[in-house]
Amino acid sequence: MEGFFKKKLPIKRKLPSNEQQTSSQEMQSSAQEQQIEVNLDELPLDPGKRIKMSAYHLNDRDKIRKVYLQRGPFQPTKHTFPQRKIGSSLRRFCPSWYIEFGNWLEYSIEKDAAFCFSCYLFRPDFGKKAGGDSFVTEGFTNWKKKERLSSHVGGPNSAHNLAWKKFQDFKKQNQHMEVLLSNQSEQVCDVYPSFLTTTIESIRFILEQGSALCDVESTDSADQGNFVELLKVLFQSKESRSLVVLENASENHQSITPTIAKDILNVAALETTNAIISDLGDELFGILVDEACDISNKWQMVVALRYVNKKGSIVERFLGIVNVKEITALSLKMQIEELFCKHGLSISRIRVQGYNGASNIQEQFSGLKNLIIEENPYAFYVHCFAHPLQCMLVAMAKNHIQVASLFNSVSTLLNVVRGPCKQHDVLRERQIVNVREALEKGEIPNEQGVDQETSLKQAMDTRWNSNYTTLINLLKMYSAITDVLEIVKEEGLNADQRAEANGLLLLFEEFDFAFTLHLMKNVLGVSNELSQALQRKYQNIIDVMDLVNITKQRLKDMRNNGWDSLLQEVISFCNMHTINIPHMEDVFCPKGKSRRGDKAQAITVERHYCVELFYAVVDIQLQELNDRFTVTNTQLLLSMACLSPIDNFSTFDKTMVMEFAKFYPREFSPIELMMLDAQVENYIIDVRSEVEFASLKGINDLSEKLVKTRKHIVYPLVYRLLKLAMILPVATATTERAFSAMRFVKNMLHNRIVDEWMNDYLVTCIEKDVFNNIDNELIIQRFHVMKSHNEQL
Repeated sequence: MEGFFKKKLPIKRKLPSNEQQTSSQEMQSSAQEQQIEVNLDELPLDPGKRIKMSAYHLNDRDKIRKVYLQRGPFQPTKHTFPQRKIGSSLRRFCPSWYIEFGNWLEYSIEKDAAFCFSCYLFRPDFGKKAGGDSFVTEGFTNWKKKERLSSHVGGPNSAHNLAWKKFQDFKKQNQHMEVLLSNQSEQVCDVYPSFLTTTIESIRFILEQGSALCDVESTDSADQGNFVELLKVLFQSKESRSLVVLENASENHQSITPTIAKDILNVAALETTNAIISDLGDELFGILVDEACDISNKWQMVVALRYVNKKGSIVERFLGIVNVKEITALSLKMQIEELFCKHGLSISRIRVQGYNGASNIQEQFSGLKNLIIEENPYAFYVHCFAHPLQCMLVAMAKNHIQVASLFNSVSTLLNVVRGPCKQHDVLRERQIVNVREALEKGEIPNEQGVDQETSLKQAMDTRWNSNYTTLINLLKMYSAITDVLEIVKEEGLNADQRAEANGLLLLFEEFDFAFTLHLMKNVLGVSNELSQALQRKYQNIIDVMDLVNITKQRLKDMRNNGWDSLLQEVISFCNMHTINIPHMEDVFCPKGKSRRGDKAQAITVERHYCVELFYAVVDIQLQELNDRFTVTNTQLLLSMACLSPIDNFSTFDKTMVMEFAKFYPREFSPIELMMLDAQVENYIIDVRSEVEFASLKGINDLSEKLVKTRKHIVYPLVYRLLKLAMILPVATATTERAFSAMRFVKNMLHNRIVDEWMNDYLVTCIEKDVFNNIDNELIIQRFHVMKSHNEQL
């Protein structure tokens, strides 16, 4: 089925006969006589990476030209063009030349060179006459001699102008030989435009319902999937004649197939992404990156953009999902560069980057972050508050094998005791008895309105407090859980379940399990308030940063002074539940190792639990907090808080605002900093005196109000700084939504959907508000240009 959606074009390196005379040496190369499979969707955009058109087989060139014609010349404008020394001066490519020289001029980021789009597509390969070859393969780099661009164009019969004429003729599909030789049916011509419109509306409807565009094995299948079946119903209800005409059309005109859904969806995704890039314009932006493994066990990386639109609103847009074949920092960066190149973006325009700190490839993301900062030192990293901090701390703690064993055992335990209804009911009854006994003994306060019944829930990575709550409830229900495990051990449904319960019972009787359980409960308890604060809808950044410092200090105090109290807490718990307590002065012997170890390496039981477990875990937590909240990003967040309009701009601090601007020397020159110093004084007096600014809830509201009242024109430097503050990703869920959609569309029933097909689906599904605003006619016209269809619209 994968081949049904992924068309690969066999490309022959062997040159046609009419070019053999000028390329005889190339023809002798055995490598050029081989056939190479090339995915049309993966043809390189950057002209410096392209293969010469003459290297492709003659019969394949028009298909490749159509793809490049649909994409247009590669003209990045947001790239930071490097300077090079030519003579005694520094020179660089000027993007204004795109306008001056038209649609033939291209620029290669890879080679820092200029190329000719029309000559690449249509200029015959007969050497370097008129300097044409330098604009096709080598690239023009002498920025000092701009007149060479004009000389490349030449006179009416120059190689460039002949290629340009072929370029223009090729764009007019009526003049294309494929169309001229086509014997079209008048009935198909009448029906086809209506069919395409109905097809697009069908895709819109399916995406709106959150359904998958299901594929089928063959056209003979009884159920041909959501798309085809819906299309048939629509045509039957509208005009049965249309359905008959299209079904009975010749092979060249066959249209009611699942393949057309893939083709039109691809066009719709391209138009949706183009609309997003157009909305971004020349604004600076942040990137949000996350990864996950799909149902086919392929690593997928999601990239989203965060920027301020023309209305002053902060928006996050899904840019694309990329299959990561090699999981290294350098490979991830190359994938992002390729995606940026495809959409005309540049890493130099990034001002903030955010990653999922709980990712399975967190180390690679850290390396990626550093690689981007090396290229662009103003692409600051800021921890995204929407990524649950507690889940990240747990993920980091799992680097310690005993902590990882604890959470694995807890996960297994929850599956056993929360399995069949009988076990769940027994657990509930045992807990009710234990609570009543504790109330009678005065161990639990009997207060009205206090819910004394505790439930044991599975820890979820998407809930900030799930791990902490699970550990607390596990400690509270220890006796009840032990009773349930005893029952399962004797009355389990099968031998595997009984053996699993027996293993857990043995684990519950170990001091090691009890100690690690209490340790993680206490450690996560220190960060509990911070985790809650990070998840609030309206965050007071200053309060959050205070909590960060408090959490760090409490962890330091725990490390320095918390060992004795933790040990006594564990010993008391073990005595209560009759768990054997080892002698702290004995020599520690790890499981699976002989007691006859090297005497020089022998340590006591107390040292093992204190140094190798307690200190190690607390140090991991401190290191993770320090990495996530560095001096730089803490200063950025505090500076951002000073721009908040809450409580009539109560947190405003001019000194902090000016310090914030100094983080961005590319956006604020020394002269502009002096102007900002004066402008910000006028700004704060103005907005504090305006009634309509008094009830704003955050900087997003402030930005929108400035645009609405046109004060962003009055205070341009303040507004520029505000936009930089807004793209800091303190709260985002775009990447999580992308993976949720990916798991839906690529499930067990459709686990062979190829990457391009899945990307197109996700773009149109996640950004359906953008897709819904794209006119059907625009999609039809692009579809018409991109594909080799015979039907004339």
